[in-house]
Amino acid sequence: MKALIKFISICSLAVLFTACDSFVEVDLPKSQLSNVAVFDSYSTADAALADIYAKIRDAGPLNGSYTGLSNQLGNYADELTAYGGPSNPSIDFYNNSLLASSGNVLQYWNSSYNQIYAANAVIEGLQASRNIAEEDKKKLLGEALFIRALSHFYLVKLFGGIPYIFGTDYRLNSKARRLGVEEIYTYIITDLEKAVELLPETYSSIERTRPNKYCVKALLSRTYLENGFYQEASNEASSIINNSALYSLSAIDAVFLLNSAETIWQLKPAEPGQNTSEGTLFIFDQGPPSFASLSSQLVESFSAQDLRRSVWIRKVTNNGESWFHAYKYKEQSYTSPSKEYSIIFRIAEQFLIRAESRARWGDLIGAKEDLNVIRSRAGLNNTTAETQDEILDAVLQERRWEFFTECGHRFFDLQRFKKLDAVLSLSKPGWNTDDLLFPIPENEIKTNPDLGPQNAGY
Repeated sequence: MKALIKFISICSLAVLFTACDSFVEVDLPKSQLSNVAVFDSYSTADAALADIYAKIRDAGPLNGSYTGLSNQLGNYADELTAYGGPSNPSIDFYNNSLLASSGNVLQYWNSSYNQIYAANAVIEGLQASRNIAEEDKKKLLGEALFIRALSHFYLVKLFGGIPYIFGTDYRLNSKARRLGVEEIYTYIITDLEKAVELLPETYSSIERTRPNKYCVKALLSRTYLENGFYQEASNEASSIINNSALYSLSAIDAVFLLNSAETIWQLKPAEPGQNTSEGTLFIFDQGPPSFASLSSQLVESFSAQDLRRSVWIRKVTNNGESWFHAYKYKEQSYTSPSKEYSIIFRIAEQFLIRAESRARWGDLIGAKEDLNVIRSRAGLNNTTAETQDEILDAVLQERRWEFFTECGHRFFDLQRFKKLDAVLSLSKPGWNTDDLLFPIPENEIKTNPDLGPQNAGY
């Protein structure tokens, strides 16, 4: 009987969070769910969070399919070249011709607020619960706060000013207004600082698919960097780098394997034996590509000695023509067992966050040391950069080689360095200054005028 009750409870939660899809299908963030989750046991609360991670994997900015940022921002910036006609959903991104009516843009907005709503439902349910042990409750609350901060982070990077949603009250959410970027980052940092206090240092499993304290710190270091809090960014990165018992740089050919020591957080495929959507998306075996290839500018920017060029990029030739695809993930189909999960945070980023932070506050020697750690792993000599500007340029370039086709890093880096116009105007005929942000979905502004004014250029 207890097992049956537990099964019914989990199924009820699944229905509740699946109902979030209707919350997405109408204009967000102004609809409602008919019920509020009540968490009477750790297992059902944990199941609710597991459902949110599945949604992060399958929809929204971080999913590994063609709709995710790894692909779409790769096309929007200078990492990928799109093929095919209007039926290719990446063409508007590649041509930098997004509209406020774009379904792809609306999908980022809706899925992100869907995940935020679900995280808030978990937070409210946990706060109301009296039956979950305090340590378990702290862990689950920390994860939910991390998810809420993560979703808002990508929303503010894509759209600029957005609402920060703290609850599930549709009456309040329906009147949500856009906040300034600095205020949004303040809330993100607050959520992450709380999550750091709540989460343990250890992982719940060897797969590293649920965030621990250091996963939160990885997002916190990135957020501090975006805000110009360089000492804080460096300190958070150092706390992760110095934990050599958990994290270390892997050999180039092992970085994206399931059990890589470099992984801080990754998303587990839906089924046993399944591998990443990124592998299925980016790999092709004959040309011309039906969807996208790596841009010639990116491929040609690598030196012949760079191991990332030989291991993470694959050449395909047909009738004397050649194309290249991302080959970080090498599995396109099922294996037994799974070999690769989708990595969201890895230790290499922390070295380059610390390098950039150190350079910006004047610790040029420390910045070069971190930069050279990543270069050495790639088989390259130490950097020849000396001045602050040279080192920062070297960091930007190193990030291009290290993180291509990973969750939009390249676009966000150019955005942070304020070099979008200088770089993309040379390689993207459709680029203009207003493309630094996506448009707010037009239906959202029509329904809630407080989401206006529209971003410039749309």
